[in-house]
Amino acid sequence: MVRTDLRNIAIIAHVDHGKTTLVDQMLKQGGTFRENQVVEERVMDSGALERERGITILAKNTSIHYKGVKINIVDTPGHADFSGEVERVLKMVSGVLILVDAAEGPMPQTRFVTQKALEMGLKLIIVVNKIDRPDARVHEVIDETLELLMDLNASDEQIDSPVVFCSGREGVSSLDENGHGTDLTPLFDTILEHFPPLELDETGPLQLLVSSIDYNDYVGRIGVGRIERGVAKQGAEVIVCNYNHPEVNLKGKLVNLYEIEGLERVPCESAQAGDIVCFSGLEKINIGDTVCATDRVEPVSFVKISDPTVEMIFSVNDSPFAGKEGKFVTTRHLRDRLYRELLRDVSLHVEDTDSTDAFRVKGRGEMHLSILIETMRREGYEFQVSAPKVLWKDIDGVRYEPVERLIVDVPESSTGAVFEKMGVRKGELVHMSAMGSRIRLEFLVPARGLFGYKSEFLTDTKGEGVMSSVFFEYQPYKGEIERRNTGSLVAFETGEAVTYGLFNAQGRGMLFISPGTPVYEGMVVGYSPKDEDINVNVCKTKHLTNTRSSSSDEALRLIPPKKLSLEEALEFIGDDELLEVTPQNIRIRKRILDGELRAKARAKAKIG
Repeated sequence: MVRTDLRNIAIIAHVDHGKTTLVDQMLKQGGTFRENQVVEERVMDSGALERERGITILAKNTSIHYKGVKINIVDTPGHADFSGEVERVLKMVSGVLILVDAAEGPMPQTRFVTQKALEMGLKLIIVVNKIDRPDARVHEVIDETLELLMDLNASDEQIDSPVVFCSGREGVSSLDENGHGTDLTPLFDTILEHFPPLELDETGPLQLLVSSIDYNDYVGRIGVGRIERGVAKQGAEVIVCNYNHPEVNLKGKLVNLYEIEGLERVPCESAQAGDIVCFSGLEKINIGDTVCATDRVEPVSFVKISDPTVEMIFSVNDSPFAGKEGKFVTTRHLRDRLYRELLRDVSLHVEDTDSTDAFRVKGRGEMHLSILIETMRREGYEFQVSAPKVLWKDIDGVRYEPVERLIVDVPESSTGAVFEKMGVRKGELVHMSAMGSRIRLEFLVPARGLFGYKSEFLTDTKGEGVMSSVFFEYQPYKGEIERRNTGSLVAFETGEAVTYGLFNAQGRGMLFISPGTPVYEGMVVGYSPKDEDINVNVCKTKHLTNTRSSSSDEALRLIPPKKLSLEEALEFIGDDELLEVTPQNIRIRKRILDGELRAKARAKAKIG
């Protein structure tokens, strides 16, 4: 059977190139919303964190109708740390829109996801977005995109892919680079013409590959996937199997079946081959499983998700302030929450450690793990995490480490500072090109060399630089890289920080806290430019005499403290420090809180 009434497509691009904004306009012009309906921007970014940060974290499904054809659209994340989301959803689609910014051109994540699409033999449409930017350079961007396709060994058919010029914000498209267009009709027409109708077996027994998992308190786990063969019917008896795990063989029933219409899940009695559906009733369903008819069990092969490159240790909070702010604080709570995350995130790995209170969590990068940490603290969890570390590999007795492809766009005056920092971090320049008054530099740099670099980079480029990176490959160990060249200011005693104590401490370095902040012995309250830790007494008060009064404290001028975000705190912490995370606060602390014991451990380490 040929499904002329259906197309399944994904939109892939680098972060901030305008995927979700373009989907907004496709939904509006596809008739999903009433003409007078008020719709917020980036409607597909439904999570609170996604809306705050302006990034897509989870791949999401939607659909529109155009000329009697239903177009299922998958909006994917653009940040490299969430590329596992992109890898698995590509199994649901038969074509992809590769979105490229008309000024920035192809970036690291564009290369990564395009490579995955090419490996799966998917058809492409190149969409040059943001053509209304004043610094747009359409000709050069098209050439760079074609060079990228040739570099990735694309087939002749893929290199000859059509090009559409868009402004996602204005909701217009054109097949002519100089034409402005009035709506997205040229884009919709190109999708119908270039992505062929699906040839499917509707009469065969059911075969449905699960590419995503959702959860609902009322119906439990919800599987999302494309029907590869046959017809799915509500109430049908099925068997769940897995291509990579032959031992999986579970019987069950499709209790509820839903089709995706716009932003809604609409209940349906049955769905045909090619449709993307959601279903509930199979409580142990996992990403990569195949739902089959009981009389013919044939699992579908699932894409191998790339391995994690960074790990952190998540452990129960054992600081003096433990249990005061969190709702979920025990080992059982932490363990259940981490293992529950595995059901939804295929890029994440969780392992038990020798300690019953600690778990090894592996992910794609600092951003990947920091989003998990932020999500958990908002849910009421209280715990502590170690500094991020890269995952090594031993190949033929040689230690290999993950290397990232880093691309930076900087003003010409900042290139010297970038070269200097990259030299210290073992970065290797592989490409350099001019983009008007700016310079684009491409480096291969060890993943551990990028820990803590983002804030330095923004300082070096006076906030004008743009950097992004994606995993490249494992390469032999590059040598020692100094993680941090600053020391910590450590609280000397437990109490409440006061102006007098902070005034005396601020001469030693930059503070992280303000007056009235509760502190405990061993808590990091700032950093020192010297490469050594300094104990400071921020709770110290001025002794009153008959010639002095406490009101004279008002004359003390405090430098405003540097309030660290979660990402900045993760970049800052050293190997002998932990990050205490609660729903209300983020605190950096020493592993060993007692000052004397810490000094003995440091002396012992030097002797050893």
